[in-house]
Amino acid sequence: MSVKPVIYLKDYTAPKFQIDSIALRFDLEAESTRVTSLLKVRRHPDFPEATQLQLDGHESLELVGLRLNGQVPDSSLVRRQGEQLLLDPVPEVFDLEIETRLYPAENTALEGLYLSDDMYCTQCEAEGFRRITFYPDRPDVMSVFSTTLVADKARFPILLSNGNPVEQGDLDGGRHWVTWQDPFPKPAYLFALVAGDLSCLEDHFITASGRRVALQIYAERKDLEKLEHAMTALKNAMRWDEQVYGREYDLDIYMIVAVDFFNMGAMENKGLNIFNTACVLAHPRTTTDAGFQRVESVVAHEYFHNWSGNRVTCRDWFQLSLKEGFTVFRDQSFSADMHSAPVQRVDEVAILRTAQFAEDAGPMAHPVRPASFIEISNFYTLTVYEKGAAVVRMLHTLLGAETFRKGTDLYFDRHDGQAVTTDDFVKAMEDVSGRDLTQFKRWYSQAGTPRLEVTDEYDAVAQRYLLTVRQSCPPTPEQSEKVPFHLPLSVGLLRADGQPFILATGQTTQLLEVTQAEQTFCFDGIDEQPLPSLLRDFSAPVKLSYAYTQQQLRFLLQHDEDGFNRWDAGQQLSMRLVQQLIESFQRGEALALPKDYIDTWKALLQNASEDPAMSALLLTLPSEAYISENAAVIDPVAIHHVRQFMRKTLAEALESSWLRVYQQHDGEQAYSPEAAEIARRSLRNTCLGYLMALDSPAHLALAQQQFETSDNMTDQFAALVSVAHSGFRDSADDILTEFLNQWQHESLVMNQWLMVQSTDPRPGALSRVKQLLEHPVYDSRNPNKIRAVIAAFCQQNAVNFHAEDASGYRFLADHILLLDKQNPQIAARLLTPLTRWRRYAPARQAQMQAQLQRIIDTGNLSGDVYEVVSKSLK
Repeated sequence: MSVKPVIYLKDYTAPKFQIDSIALRFDLEAESTRVTSLLKVRRHPDFPEATQLQLDGHESLELVGLRLNGQVPDSSLVRRQGEQLLLDPVPEVFDLEIETRLYPAENTALEGLYLSDDMYCTQCEAEGFRRITFYPDRPDVMSVFSTTLVADKARFPILLSNGNPVEQGDLDGGRHWVTWQDPFPKPAYLFALVAGDLSCLEDHFITASGRRVALQIYAERKDLEKLEHAMTALKNAMRWDEQVYGREYDLDIYMIVAVDFFNMGAMENKGLNIFNTACVLAHPRTTTDAGFQRVESVVAHEYFHNWSGNRVTCRDWFQLSLKEGFTVFRDQSFSADMHSAPVQRVDEVAILRTAQFAEDAGPMAHPVRPASFIEISNFYTLTVYEKGAAVVRMLHTLLGAETFRKGTDLYFDRHDGQAVTTDDFVKAMEDVSGRDLTQFKRWYSQAGTPRLEVTDEYDAVAQRYLLTVRQSCPPTPEQSEKVPFHLPLSVGLLRADGQPFILATGQTTQLLEVTQAEQTFCFDGIDEQPLPSLLRDFSAPVKLSYAYTQQQLRFLLQHDEDGFNRWDAGQQLSMRLVQQLIESFQRGEALALPKDYIDTWKALLQNASEDPAMSALLLTLPSEAYISENAAVIDPVAIHHVRQFMRKTLAEALESSWLRVYQQHDGEQAYSPEAAEIARRSLRNTCLGYLMALDSPAHLALAQQQFETSDNMTDQFAALVSVAHSGFRDSADDILTEFLNQWQHESLVMNQWLMVQSTDPRPGALSRVKQLLEHPVYDSRNPNKIRAVIAAFCQQNAVNFHAEDASGYRFLADHILLLDKQNPQIAARLLTPLTRWRRYAPARQAQMQAQLQRIIDTGNLSGDVYEVVSKSLK
């Protein structure tokens, strides 16, 4: 078992040696790559007695040569121990030259230097640099990097690295070289290089101070036409960051490169961002609206990292949310400004309440700032990213936009060029606001999702309304007892006619600061019994309960001025009915939808054109994942059957309305990714999905016509899904074949094609998935393909993954064991469905637990997989 020791935050010590500069030379050859690094090393003044230099180096790294101040040291002074190279003793200041040999073509883990098709590229976050050379591979060792790349000019005409190009030339034998210099000190995880035969879309941006920045986005020649949207998003993000945060870009050039083999979405390497093709390529014919929005969001996210992550980075990996949570909040705010803020907020909360809350309730639950880990790659989680963003959002809410901006200005100015902690971030907010945020910092150290129970009391004589809030947080692994959080609770009060009260703040929304286990808030001058609108804009990542009646929820759905709470009221209405129907299904009783529920949906359809984007959300039933998260015991068969029943019944009862709204939102103009057009398509395709639930030949013809005549992937793909998942099996096979023939040379589109079939809920899904694994468009080395088939089936096709014969569990375990030898990061991330085995009935629990036990019993696991499985079995 290649298991690393547990690393604890409490054991952190500063590095004993600093690297003032590192000069790298990469000789890229066909069989291997030779890397020479020259380090300028000095002992840290805080550790005058230190004599031993510790360098990190992956076990696969081949050490060719080493020189200290130009001399080969005595072998007794150099020792390789596990993943460390130890030199002892070393002088106070010295040069260290190291030569290593790598084999990028054999690097299937996609960390360090590897080949993506015929392109050399790197991924060094979190600990990939140690696969390139021996180095103190930790984020608090910041150095000035210069990089020289040498390669065959015909095969690799483009040679890129961090910073600005300073020299280049040709060599004998058809080779050439380029030297890049990054003037800003950075940790090794931000290093990047790319070598390949690429095309480039070029543009420029004039900063607020008048500097001209060259913008370059690289991709394969066939994909050049798919880069315009990313370029527009980049320029919008640069402008937005100047206007909202006062941050200018600092180099002369900003580059993005699209690679097809990538474990993550993208990486913010200084000046040279490496992107998964799925997060940078976009064209109306091949990319859905969701894909366009993802590209915009990810491009912005990685650009924003230039300050929140690069210029100011994290001291250690326990502080990962310092850069990721903060930057997610920044990209969410950017997207809200670019599109519909309420719709953006609903999308963000949907992720929190389904996936992140589930993570909080599972064996891998951890605080936003974890206390320990074995493999840091396992902590690139929704808790660190999405909950981390929610924590920053709460600071923004509590302090107000103006004070928060002053806090970020102080944070960036105070810590520019430093590696710091979440405490440093909060301290900047304390210093500008004059507030004590000690209790607030519990969000960084306590795991779990807080629960708020709210009750109220109205005194008509005194015209006084009281809200009592009780907060608690359930036990999580390694944290059985929790103390109260400090959280913002945004509240509005509605009159009987639907109009909002003007509250003491002079606004219709009042911010309450909850800090105690039980707390009562008083509203004076309330001249009639109000209906509370609680947790507006989802002001804190909590589970809130208040005893709304069905009638009150319908009232909020109709009248609440807060877009998120309108949507949430509809979700609560549906969830109550879902839970009742699941109980009826489990008892073998006939299912029926109440008339008032159908009437509510009818009213939503009648007013759908007023706000198509929000209407599409309001007309969408809670997902199976969200229903599962709210179930005491998850019954995937009952959940799927009930949701399908509700969908079909609503389709039957309101068929003419669905058709009318579908026809009203037909668009004749050319495709545009603008918000209004995205909203129109979203509502129209929502209607098509309901119509196709009826298995009507007339509606099948409608979907087929949309498929054939659409000028964009959003509409064509929506039609594909509706037919492929329908009861028309011959038509489903025909449309899937037609889609394959049309797009088989577009890798990203084929990911969609694979996913449609992997998520098909019809019986026999596993056999179809196994056939997909043998299909020519599938590549078992490509993380995007793995996610499109294996992850999609196991995470989004619950009714088939949880088959009673445990075949889905065995299938996942089989592939985790295979992938663990190939790409441990991807293998560990695939484990998530099995880690939640305790949420199911005893029979399924035993089956899932057995597969986890089978995995760990192999006795030959990576640290990535071992950590997840061992914690899941505790």
